[in-house]
Amino acid sequence: MAAEQQYIDLFTQYEALICQQSADILNAPRAKAFADFERQGFPTRKQEKYKYTDVGKFFEPDYGLNLNRLEFPVNPYEVFKCDVPNMSTSLYFVVNDSFDKHVHPSAQLPEGVIVGSLKDMAEAHPELVKGYYGKLADTSKDAVTAFNTMFAQDGVLVYIPKHTVVERPIQLVNILRADVNFMVNRRILIVLEAGAQAKMLVCDHAMDEVNFLSTQVVEVFAGEGAVFDFYELEETHNSTVRFSNLYVRQEAGSNVLLNGMTLHNGTTRNTTEVQLAGRGAEVCLCGMAIADKNEQVDNNTFIDHQVPDCTSNELFKYVLDDQAVGAFAGKVLVREGAQHTNSQQTNRNLCATRESRMYTQPQLEIYADDVKCSHGATVGQLDENALFYMQQRGVSLKEARLLLMFAFVNEVVDHIRMDALKDRLHLLVEKRFRGELNKCKGCAICK
Repeated sequence: MAAEQQYIDLFTQYEALICQQSADILNAPRAKAFADFERQGFPTRKQEKYKYTDVGKFFEPDYGLNLNRLEFPVNPYEVFKCDVPNMSTSLYFVVNDSFDKHVHPSAQLPEGVIVGSLKDMAEAHPELVKGYYGKLADTSKDAVTAFNTMFAQDGVLVYIPKHTVVERPIQLVNILRADVNFMVNRRILIVLEAGAQAKMLVCDHAMDEVNFLSTQVVEVFAGEGAVFDFYELEETHNSTVRFSNLYVRQEAGSNVLLNGMTLHNGTTRNTTEVQLAGRGAEVCLCGMAIADKNEQVDNNTFIDHQVPDCTSNELFKYVLDDQAVGAFAGKVLVREGAQHTNSQQTNRNLCATRESRMYTQPQLEIYADDVKCSHGATVGQLDENALFYMQQRGVSLKEARLLLMFAFVNEVVDHIRMDALKDRLHLLVEKRFRGELNKCKGCAICK
């Protein structure tokens, strides 16, 4: 209990300060979260869900926390000027785990749409936040979620009213900024009411070369007939550790696309749980990881078909080089009575060296008899015949390897439903394989 005890002591000592610097609605579940965390402790590798990531090890070091909510001396609009060509976004920032109040005039939203500080919105719209906050993120079932709920003091609220279409994508940039080893705990709450439509891109960046540990809990509520695209792009550095838990609930006729891409990282553990709770709901869950050196990417997914006539399509691809480690565990549950379920799960992995390691565990659990479900996983190396064929036609070995790896992950990028972002990702992936740093034009973070 060494890793747990320091945080139990910290919360016990500073609970009043944590609550004072947050909002009542965010404070309400803290006591239960603390009790759940104290009972569970950090997950160990003996637990099936965390079989491939030693969680406690990453929480053992001494990290700084900004419990007093001091402002960091950075204006993100001055240091972060990356732009995706031909894609105008409503741009917002979170610096560590605080929503940045410097809202740019370009962040134009339709009437009734809310994007803002979760802490502030919990005070301005208490009934709205109270109706959703913590309703999907069950602290009794996951200790990382409990830990985040204990310490999170701010985050982001995105609210789209009924039948409102947000044409311009919402872009949220999470910036890690500190002079000492630092921990951040942020929340994102996304609510789309019936018939609402929106697209959201979340990017993770690190400004400083210190050790960062971030926990993030995202809750997404997609109302009846809602359409939502949620893209996550991680581009940090080798000294970052990220634990992100994404919880999604979909009502009848809703359509959700989830696409998480890891291009640069240290250690990443992503948990995604989707409830298909209304007939005709559809989810497309995609993931891509490119890792080298000693990087590690672990994705754990769970899709719960609770009612009939729902569709899920899941695709994860990894490219691992050097001594990188990848893990994928995906479970699809078809409950009793969930007839006419259509589910497909695919995990394909490429190990470019003999030292890289991939662990894959696709699972199907079916309690209905009129369904169409499939799952499969492959782990392989670059096709020697294809490499030989390309070299025979004048392509260098290095370029041939790059082209094969690029083509391998293209399928995940092609699921993006924004052409400008898709084109940008093709370029970033190619740069990543070529070993080039992603230096976005005019961006002080990437220089």
